Parts: sequence; structure tokens; C-alpha cells
Amino acid sequence: MPDLSPTSLAASRGARAVAEPTLLPIDQERLWSDIAAGCEGCDDPLVRGLLATGIRNHASFANGLAALIGRKLGDRSVADDALSELVAEAFAADPHIVAAAAADLVAIRERDPATANYATPFLFFKGYHAVQCYRVAHWLWNNDRRYLALHLQSRTSELFAVDIHPAARLGRRILFDHGTGIVIGETSVLEDDVSLLQGVTLGGTGKNVGDRHPKVRRGVLIGAGAKILGNIELGEGAKVGAGSIVLESVPPFTTVVGNPARPVGTRHSALPAFTMDQMLPPIDYMI
Repeated sequence: MPDLSPTSLAASRGARAVAEPTLLPIDQERLWSDIAAGCEGCDDPLVRGLLATGIRNHASFANGLAALIGRKLGDRSVADDALSELVAEAFAADPHIVAAAAADLVAIRERDPATANYATPFLFFKGYHAVQCYRVAHWLWNNDRRYLALHLQSRTSELFAVDIHPAARLGRRILFDHGTGIVIGETSVLEDDVSLLQGVTLGGTGKNVGDRHPKVRRGVLIGAGAKILGNIELGEGAKVGAGSIVLESVPPFTTVVGNPARPVGTRHSALPAFTMDQMLPPIDYMI
């Protein structure tokens, strides 16, 4: 695997790096070369067209991603080509969108054992696709093209079963593992280096307006099916156990579990989003 991020220097070739990565920009040209290399040796005639339209026909990561989003979200209301052009416009206006997409892809490769190469999540992981569609919708929302932003949100929800309000704020190196059933409300904040599993909800608690959704700080891991409700904070490095209902803020580097969620065990020191360790610490009571 090419050395796309400094994290790989800490691991032997092919091993998973679990240490916190150095936060440097991703070399997009090298990343795109490695995505193309991940397709080498595939001679399945039924997949050749997919690999050509998805990767080989495009000169750069930005071009390939714009085409992919257009193909995924295009329908009779807004054609594929028009959407691809729209995405390319967003990328040109704000290169940070492409940089974030590249960082997300590298994060998936580092954290998800199901990724044999970079081509696999780029082409096939709907959690990755949903986040990148959100990034374009967020740009539209902030540029007062809100009906079009909501159209992209709707199409993303229909296709990927992932519903992210375009006004929500997501950082970089985000992993939606599997992705199915993730819901992120309008005033939610996800800082950098957050990992979510399927079925997670960042929601409100009723009909309140204004700032009403969770704030998820850096390095948080949220387990499958967990519900985080209200304008509360998950502190840096917190871990939420699968199926938990979190109604109160969680201190940094603390594990919570249950309904309602309560702290268990002792504080940890690592950022669980990197290790993807979903095991609970020893606990002294039964839920």
C-alpha cells in the first residue's frame, strides 16, 4: 500500500495502523494512482465497464468522485451529467471538499478491516458515498441553494439509507461503517476523526427549535444502534456502546452504555475512533 499518510510509517506493510495519524494533507495524485492500482488484475467482463466509468476514464480523484456522485444521485429530475457538473463546480469553488473526501477515504482504509484497497470503498461503500454527497449538499446549503441541497439529501437518503441534514457540520476523516440507518440532525456537529456504525441517530428530543442536536468531539466512537439525543456533548475520545440511549453529555475519554446510558469502567487514554475497539471495560453492575 503506498505511503499516503504518515500513519503507515508506524506499521508494517499491509498492517492496520491504530496509532493517531499525523494530520497532514493527503497527496491526491498518489491516492488516485493507488485507487487505479486496486483495480489491476480484475478481468471480470461484467465489471470492466464499472471500472472504466468509475475510475479509468478519469484523470484525477476530484474528477472521478464528481462523476461517481453524479451517477449515484442522478434521476429523471436532475440528470447524471448535470449533477456531475454541479459537483465539479463545488469542488472548484471549495477545494477543501475534495481534501476532506480524500482524508475520509484514507481513514476508512486505516480503520476498516473489510477494505483490501482504496478502490473498494471508493466504488462500493455507501457510508463513504453518503458523506461525500453530504459535503456537496452542505456547500449548496451555505451558498443559498437550499432546495437543491435538500434534493441531494433526499436522494442520498433514498439510495443509501443515510440521512444527513445539509446544515449539519462534519469534519474530516469520518467513517460511517456500513452506514445503513444513520441519521444526523440539522444542528449536529461531528468533529474530525469520528467513527459511527450502522443505525446511529444524532437527534433532537422533541419539537424544540434552534440548537438542539448533539456535538460529537474528536476521536469519538459510537456503536451500532446508539441514539444520541438533544443538545449534548460527547467529549473527545468518548465511546458509546451499541444500542445505548444517550441523554446527557459524556465526559472525554469515557465509555457509556445502557438505556439511559451511564459511564462504565475507568477513563481510557486512546481515541477509540482509530482503534475501532467496541469492547466494554470491566463493569461492576448489571444493566
